[in-house]
Amino acid sequence: MSTATTYGARDHARAQEGAEAETMPVVPAAAWPEPPREAGPLVWAETVAGGGYTHKVLARGTELRLTDVRGDACAHLLLFVADRPWERLNAADTVKVQWNAYLGERSLLLSDQGRVLASVIADTSGRHDALCGTSTLVRNTERYGDGTPQSASPAGRELFKLAALKNGLEPRDLPPSISFFQGVRVGEDGALAFAGSAGPGAAVTLRAEHDLTVLIANVPHPADPRPDYTSTPLEVLAWRARATGPGDALWDASPEGRRAFLNTAEFHTARGLA
Repeated sequence: MSTATTYGARDHARAQEGAEAETMPVVPAAAWPEPPREAGPLVWAETVAGGGYTHKVLARGTELRLTDVRGDACAHLLLFVADRPWERLNAADTVKVQWNAYLGERSLLLSDQGRVLASVIADTSGRHDALCGTSTLVRNTERYGDGTPQSASPAGRELFKLAALKNGLEPRDLPPSISFFQGVRVGEDGALAFAGSAGPGAAVTLRAEHDLTVLIANVPHPADPRPDYTSTPLEVLAWRARATGPGDALWDASPEGRRAFLNTAEFHTARGLA
């Protein structure tokens, strides 16, 4: 089919309707072929290519499941309160307040306002990182020869910039991110050792405790020692559920967590959202 004319280009574009690729969003999300049995109505269904990114605004109470399809995904994550993006994920407070450098089931992802942005309600990976952030243009250029978004080795921060712009945010709005599916461990001397992944099929499920703007970059972890740019598809599914409330075991799992949930509840109560 020739695209040399406007009519030809239009016909070619329309012929793509219904085409499927291995990595793409599914619209509507309800058309996803195999929704999780435990899930409510799907609101987000996408497979993100290695070296790709995605973003979405999710309602409070939504559950978000990330799956490392082939064992070499690395989901770098940023969270912003949807209507007030100056409140955002704070990786340092997430670690400091909970006295734990390692993310996993029952971890809380905190803002610098002492509130819970999201909670980790399920995890079959255990290979995550809240210390290193994502890759940069300079570092990827040194390692792989290029780090621009259009290259074969895009840096995580460069992809975050694109996702941020599509949500009214600027590069200065981007804090350090956390990473799922590629972990590091801290040695006795304080040195970081790359722990790699748990293998294909590992999944982590987050619950949104605020209305959130979610940014995800699926790129190699900056501590990955492999010389080649290695990044495989990431499955992203989200469905309607409910936020954590009093009486939930997660609410009272620790004194620090309970305080963070109380701060979160007070915010929603004051705004008439509780």
